[in-house]
Amino acid sequence: MNVERRTRNLEPRTRTSNPNPEPGTANPERYRKSTVREYFESICVAVILALFVRTFIVQAFKIPTGSMENNLLIGDHLLVNKFVFAPTLTRAEDALLPIDPIRRGDIVVFKYPEDPERDFIKRVIGLPGETLELRNKRVYIDGHALDEPYVHYLVPPDENGAPDFDVRVQYGPVTVPAGHYFMMGDNRDNSQDSRYWGFLPREYVKGKALFVYFSFGEGAGDTAANILNVRWKRILHQIH
Repeated sequence: MNVERRTRNLEPRTRTSNPNPEPGTANPERYRKSTVREYFESICVAVILALFVRTFIVQAFKIPTGSMENNLLIGDHLLVNKFVFAPTLTRAEDALLPIDPIRRGDIVVFKYPEDPERDFIKRVIGLPGETLELRNKRVYIDGHALDEPYVHYLVPPDENGAPDFDVRVQYGPVTVPAGHYFMMGDNRDNSQDSRYWGFLPREYVKGKALFVYFSFGEGAGDTAANILNVRWKRILHQIH
């Protein structure tokens, strides 16, 4: 009996895998799973970071019209800082985070109030609580003329002209409500702005234009034409 028992104990066993490989040896199956997992995790992290940056920090924007000429041109590609105007809940956030209030003169990308799916870009002219008026194309804030060196006119103001009640010439006075802004394009004779659709709600503001990262001239079509129409001097042009 003892001999038979020992014989059975000595019989070889068939093993499909080695659960405890010797030190220094690799398990090919485990290595393959680890590599696939690392690639998957890296891709997930990259996608999450890209979505986070695009959603909360910066976003690309292309100028489609001439309403901001001659400061911004059709074909300019901008980067917009979406974080700088983000709302804060506490004073600690105001002190620690690089958040700025919206100021007069800021060039802002926002949701078009009459169609929030579209993005517009204009300059902040009237702040909450201010009274704004347009007299012979010139802006007055609380009765004082606003200095606007950035403004472009297709037809210069005519100081001696007859009264003209076109909103491009005469407008207001109006008082900007709390939590709203009066937006205008730099190309005053060719801009669909607050003179036509009213005040901009604060919650429609998406971000502040930073700089032009690339620019194509008008009429750019195929790849060869695009290369010939690149406005090299406007690359990294700071917006102000």
